[in-house]
Amino acid sequence: MNKTIYILILSAFFTACTSNTIIKKPTNLIPEDQMVDLLTDILLADGGDNIKNLNLQRNVNYFPLVFKKYQIDTTLFKESNYFYTSRIDDYSKILRKVDERLKALKEKYSAEIKLVDSLAKKKRDSIRNSKKSPSRKQKKGDRIEDSLDENLKK
Repeated sequence: MNKTIYILILSAFFTACTSNTIIKKPTNLIPEDQMVDLLTDILLADGGDNIKNLNLQRNVNYFPLVFKKYQIDTTLFKESNYFYTSRIDDYSKILRKVDERLKALKEKYSAEIKLVDSLAKKKRDSIRNSKKSPSRKQKKGDRIEDSLDENLKK
């Protein structure tokens, strides 16, 4: 008797804990591939709010620009995001793709930053070395003005 009561209580507990709400697919659901693009841009916009933009402004809200880019509104995004989060397997697949894209972008821009930094360092070193090396005496004809004067005389 006690075992059946425990089994009934446990089964009632487990059925109460599981979500039995099935979310209907919205009529204009954002496709998965576009959702990956959208979430990538949203995460980039979220990370860029503390970085100065070209106008030297901080804390700029870039989210409206992202929604404008994809021609959607926040309601459509919320509905689609809610639908995908209710299907955890689909959403984790989307988030994996977003993570891969963000890592690829990080690698790409890290390589570009290294290249720009190395070029700037070479330029600084060459300027520093040119200042250190003794200047040679300029002969007549070495200067641009001298060659221009000679051309004008002819």
